Amino acid sequence: MPSLTGYKSDLDYSYAPGIFPAMECLLHRPDRVRRVLVHSSAAGREGVDRLTALAEKIGVRVEEADRALARISGKENCFAAAVFEKFSDALDPEKPHILLHHPGDSGNAGTILRTALGFGVEDAAMIRPCVDPFDPRTVRASMGSLFQLRLRVYDSTEEYLAEAGERDLYPFMLDASVPLAEILKNPVRRRRTLIFGNEGRGLPPEFAKLGQPVRIESNDRIDSLNLGVAAAIGLYAFMQKDQET
Repeated sequence: MPSLTGYKSDLDYSYAPGIFPAMECLLHRPDRVRRVLVHSSAAGREGVDRLTALAEKIGVRVEEADRALARISGKENCFAAAVFEKFSDALDPEKPHILLHHPGDSGNAGTILRTALGFGVEDAAMIRPCVDPFDPRTVRASMGSLFQLRLRVYDSTEEYLAEAGERDLYPFMLDASVPLAEILKNPVRRRRTLIFGNEGRGLPPEFAKLGQPVRIESNDRIDSLNLGVAAAIGLYAFMQKDQET
């Protein structure tokens, strides 16, 4: 098989570094896995043994690759990784979506993807320019959750809206917004999209005319919430509302 290089965004494959993300890749995207890498010192570790057993069961090659693992993870203690083909999914128009507009931080993006899955949102979109969802740092931050999501990256919000169909839109921002608690006093549909902006800039002002802008109220001792925290609050609140019906 061809030798592996350090990750580059123009490659058609990427890496899921770490035992748990690699396992998630094998469990949920087995058709995308090209091979599994393990560290020579990992023999006998329960997690690695389970990973290699699953790989062998589904016919995925397992190989020792200490140097490749160090290059992929930037760490000396990465014991395993899955090499997988990148993917782009069609989002389910009947389900709730989360839309990240120009997210700029791999850690935030990965954490939000994991949070979305945990709160019942299985469809995620990003608008370019944005972090690479397949960068190993994003994959690791998601703890492999992105392998259970339908994920698609769009060139523009307009492209997303044309594909997503008629649905309720909730951009989280300050302009013309209504408190989240007020929004949730009314019925909400599952055909909805929660929209979050860039970590530093938030959403552009024109998003105030797109659907119903929402704000998460806090006291005046802070100017804003971290993007990951804001997304978690919004996702959780809407999930709770769904469970009332």
